[in-house]
Amino acid sequence: MDRFRQFARRTAMTVLFFLALTATFQSVSGVEAETVLRSLSSALLVEHEPSGGTNGRPKSGSRSAPRLEDHFDWSKYPSVEVVATGYTAGIESTGKTPDHPEYGITYSGVRVKRDLYSTIAADLSIFPIGTILFIPGYGFGVVADKGGAIKGHHLDLYYETVEDVYKYWGKRKVQVYIIQKGDGKLSEEELTRLNEDETMQVFRQQYLESKS
Repeated sequence: MDRFRQFARRTAMTVLFFLALTATFQSVSGVEAETVLRSLSSALLVEHEPSGGTNGRPKSGSRSAPRLEDHFDWSKYPSVEVVATGYTAGIESTGKTPDHPEYGITYSGVRVKRDLYSTIAADLSIFPIGTILFIPGYGFGVVADKGGAIKGHHLDLYYETVEDVYKYWGKRKVQVYIIQKGDGKLSEEELTRLNEDETMQVFRQQYLESKS
């Protein structure tokens, strides 16, 4: 019985102590203890939440990156069906080796590039230099080059290696969208400006990561 009374007395003193502490905290900070406890609980829940998110749902940051094909209304642009093949800067496509002074240099004067806006070759009587096309499955192509075998509705899409040509493209018919008709000129500065447009970096990242 004495032990029980001691236990009860200590419990009562502990409760009174916490009540006094809570009252003091409220009077000094103006914040209710319940609010503090709720905040702590929330913090603990977040800290221990599984990486998949609450109840297994993915966190907002883990959603798939947006695709150009799905993000814009391409139907508002004129379109045309073409046969598109892939090419490289190498001897298999251009007859030039890396030690050639014009290796990797397009007809427009800019260097070949695989990026959000990549350099492509076309029949310049149909798609003048500087024309911007959207090619589903490839991305934006900027007409920078021509070729003896590129006649009519035929495009050559630049890839860095022969392996990439066969892995990512090959040869196919595709409906392309004419975003902007070229004026016959293209500069490195213009190509850089297109690729570094801040509003498009979320899409560009996908192309840069695919090359790493």
